[in-house]
Amino acid sequence: MWLTTLFVMNDVALRILNRLSKAGNFLSGEDICREFGITRSAVWKHITLLRSEGYQVDALTGLGYRLSGMTGRPVDAEVTPFLQTRRLGKNIHYHGVIASTNIAAKALAGDGSPEGSVVVADSQTGGRGRMGRTWVSPSGVNLYFSLILRPVVPSVRVPQLTLLVAAAIHQALSNVGFTIAPLIKWPNDILVHGRKLCGVLCEMQSEPDLTHFVVVGIGINVNQSEMPQELKSVATSLFLESGHIFSRPELLAAVLNHFEPIYDTWLLEDDLGFILPYLEKHSLLQSKDVTIDQLNRTLSGRVSGISRGGELIVEGFDGQTLLISSGEAHLRK
Repeated sequence: MWLTTLFVMNDVALRILNRLSKAGNFLSGEDICREFGITRSAVWKHITLLRSEGYQVDALTGLGYRLSGMTGRPVDAEVTPFLQTRRLGKNIHYHGVIASTNIAAKALAGDGSPEGSVVVADSQTGGRGRMGRTWVSPSGVNLYFSLILRPVVPSVRVPQLTLLVAAAIHQALSNVGFTIAPLIKWPNDILVHGRKLCGVLCEMQSEPDLTHFVVVGIGINVNQSEMPQELKSVATSLFLESGHIFSRPELLAAVLNHFEPIYDTWLLEDDLGFILPYLEKHSLLQSKDVTIDQLNRTLSGRVSGISRGGELIVEGFDGQTLLISSGEAHLRK
């Protein structure tokens, strides 16, 4: 049903694909030769490679080449038509297989890649979630991507980004036609019917008063039709919940489209006050009894909200009000 073959296109083929996508109509072989500094035979070689990867490229004598069919992969050429951002997603690095998009994004950020750059993969061999957990990353069905940010804010504010991204993903899901109401589980997950649909992992390089960069890793289970036996009770996908296939390029663009205005507002604000009503309205934990597992202790109480700094507000059963900045929350049965 879905493409699961290894994506092997080289950088020139990807650039030609992007150029054909932006052209919208026929582009002459001569123009491609001149623009990319290659021969006509090399152009044909790359067109053949595009076709072998599933792209429909028409070729007519006297007119040149025209892209007439896509594959559903989250590559630049397929994401860009859906993008409405000013800077996020304007520089997309696609990999067929990669160890981890976060690792690759951190390397790019360290080398100076601009804010808004995205690393996206068709599959990962070493995908990670919070607390070192493995993020299962099969090919051809889900979204695995990392976004490079360079927020000019004190490092203490950076953990708030996880909740901002969760809100943007929540909004994006309805934008692409997912009609089942998901819930945001503080601090970084989105669940449907109690099973994980999406996770967010933020990593940063900073000094006490200066954030050099932040890498936001996002994994969304999109078109996966079956979960490994050990995950069936805790994980789900858009397809499993709705029975419908979703466009990965469109969903990636939708997340960026919704995140950019939220992020820009946050940069001008001092805290999360502007987004708290949305987060609390769609919170899995709001007004629920929970236990919070931390490194050396377990806390219990009822969630009364999220603080302007992003901490979970828990009214302890002993009458104390707790501000929880980290930990794994579980609903009490």
